Amino acid sequence: MTPDIHDIRGAPIIIGAGFAGLMTALYLAPHPVILISRTPLGTEASSTLAQGGLAASLGEDDSPELHLADTLAAGDGLCDAAIVRRVVEALPSAVNHLIGLGAPFDRALDGKLRLGLEAAHSRRRIVHAAGDATGRELFRVLLAVARRTRSITIMEGMTAHRLMVAEGSIVGVQAVLHKGVFALPTRRVVLATGGIGGLFSDTTNPLASFGHGLALAACAGAELADLEFVQFHPTALDTARRPMALVSEAVRGEGAVLVDEYGDRFLAETPGAELAARDVVARAISDQLAAGRGVYLDARQCLGAKFAKRFPAIDAACKQAGIDPAVEPIPVRPAAHYHMGGVAVDAEGRSSVSGLWACGEVACTGLHGANRLASNSLAEAVATAAWVAASVAGTCAGWQWPRLPAIVPLRPDPSSIRQAVSNALGIVRNGKALRDAVAKLLPIAVGETTAADPALVALLIAIAALRREESRGSHYRSDFPGRDAAALPSRLTLCTAFEYAVALSWQASERSC
Repeated sequence: MTPDIHDIRGAPIIIGAGFAGLMTALYLAPHPVILISRTPLGTEASSTLAQGGLAASLGEDDSPELHLADTLAAGDGLCDAAIVRRVVEALPSAVNHLIGLGAPFDRALDGKLRLGLEAAHSRRRIVHAAGDATGRELFRVLLAVARRTRSITIMEGMTAHRLMVAEGSIVGVQAVLHKGVFALPTRRVVLATGGIGGLFSDTTNPLASFGHGLALAACAGAELADLEFVQFHPTALDTARRPMALVSEAVRGEGAVLVDEYGDRFLAETPGAELAARDVVARAISDQLAAGRGVYLDARQCLGAKFAKRFPAIDAACKQAGIDPAVEPIPVRPAAHYHMGGVAVDAEGRSSVSGLWACGEVACTGLHGANRLASNSLAEAVATAAWVAASVAGTCAGWQWPRLPAIVPLRPDPSSIRQAVSNALGIVRNGKALRDAVAKLLPIAVGETTAADPALVALLIAIAALRREESRGSHYRSDFPGRDAAALPSRLTLCTAFEYAVALSWQASERSC
């Protein structure tokens, strides 16, 4: 349903209708809310692709304290411990809330939730739905509930182009629908737009996921945090398909091993082996590939004929590519998968711009630090959506009609910059490549082409990566391989980023004279 814009009257607007957006809208009920989705719901959402599950300390041998310790260890010193504690303590009841909504989590024969193990977790604490189709199943349930909820108005096919700001506060959203430009008046906007994987050539994300929410927030003046931390999933199915099919970490949790083309386990002597932190495993695989060796995930011994039943979606993707995981190893390579950085928010999801909140992957809450612990992403969304909704509901709803530019904006397309981004911002980075990327991206970011917004997001990430002169978590600098004990979480705004980029350009021109 698409309501007349005169009916909106200041209702909060959620931009993005994946897991985080739907959860926020449901928590806001019975308060009226507008949910904007650029495409038909579920067609280009990373949420539906999530194979891993949702982490929560539900086992008899587990506790929030253990989940806290694992999350802090994975975050490599940059997590906000208070936020981590708040999230992990909220997760058991959040799982029960999802069950109440109809979430079909997998159960053992005794009726208890089946708990899986993934990398860097010290206990089995991952709940799944339909094996490796957790994201799809949870999204299906949430969408059905949202469509039945009278307070939620879903606007499919509408794209948010810019956040409209007056005197430092949100006053509306400039949106495009059927080649028409509209002003949606509101003083309350929630960004739930997902990640940035579409900026890279190898990604498990929808190709349109270029960091739309980051561009919106940056242009509105919001502070961004930890943008340099991009997680590459170690095991994406190595075929020509893009986006790449994910081979879930849960496969390694069941005992699958990584081998080279000769069948040798190259991680056997690494602490944690195949279940080491994702950045460790991704770099090890990247090193093998750079040396010209193929990498495979071998599940024949641990799963064999049981593979199809345990991981039906992965099995189908493999067989579509002519691979039978029951009898042959699966070719894999790392792919851009999750962004730990995002819009800097407080404990209630509020950004530095009045009237702007962020939830899910687009937000930087402090939970993930330098490296996300497996299956903490859906967990973060379900926990923080409740706090965001409460904050939005408790904020004054006043509104006014904002002034609307008449120009119809171009639809963003990151395809022309993917190779440059992949070269500079991949698993291993260095200062020269990053500076070259900034020089290439800056004129595109300030231009008026379809690549402008994607280039802006990539520029911000490149500058954040340049400023962090150390290696930590998912951010690895070959020219700064050591860890700086004094390094802190990073912060950036569009103004400071442009100042930095211009200064770099000036220095480069001075050197060339």
